[in-house]
Amino acid sequence: MARETGPDFIEALARGLDVLRSFRPGRRVSTLSEIAADTGLARPTVRRILLTLTELGYVRSVDRGYTLTPRVLELGMAYVNSLDMWDVARPHMERLVAQTGESTSMAQLDGSDIVYVARVAVPKIVTLAVSIGTRFPAHATSMGKVLLAALDSAELETVLAEPGRSGVEARWQPDRDALLRSLREVRARGWALADQDLALGVRSIAAGVRNGDGRVVAALNVTVHAAETSVDKLTGVYLPLLLHAAADISHDWALLDTAPIVVRG
Repeated sequence: MARETGPDFIEALARGLDVLRSFRPGRRVSTLSEIAADTGLARPTVRRILLTLTELGYVRSVDRGYTLTPRVLELGMAYVNSLDMWDVARPHMERLVAQTGESTSMAQLDGSDIVYVARVAVPKIVTLAVSIGTRFPAHATSMGKVLLAALDSAELETVLAEPGRSGVEARWQPDRDALLRSLREVRARGWALADQDLALGVRSIAAGVRNGDGRVVAALNVTVHAAETSVDKLTGVYLPLLLHAAADISHDWALLDTAPIVVRG
């Protein structure tokens, strides 16, 4: 295969990877001739590469050809196991910011507060400064509403009984009935709106992000300035993008949870 290479490029390694990539779905066993045709390499070259990969344990010789071994998973899992859930979420958050032009964050519940655990920001003047580790009262934020709505009754009572540690006095101070009514609405529609509930000028929407067990373990939001973005635009234009991003992150987190752990002796 023709390549644009530099002086340090190792052609033999590239050819070995070409051979590994030639094994494809629907063809469990590949012959030497098929691999040579797919890669554009000479048959003697392919044969030497296959013998090397067999010696290393990545390929097995079978009747009528060659097949991959489970050890090939180590190559991909080295990447997957080097990531954490926030690394997986970040590309989706960056895409959401590019689509909306607004900041997005992720938070988790800690007692009756939310704590910011990931953020992709755009430079705008907002009422409250936010960074990783920032705490806000959960009941007055869109992400907090989503996370509270995901709890069962006993868990919710325990969480709400804990005193907040954010040091922020929210504008919206609902009684218990009003809060429970709000959470029922969030639970029914699957997303939450906070329209200047936390502070004047801060408007946001949020959706839950689930792990491989299907549990809501974090929330994702889009935050705007109320003077710049109406509720109609936030819910009509940005909400579908937010829900799509939250679903994509949930899907990737589920894959991360189910990834096999490779243990070497």
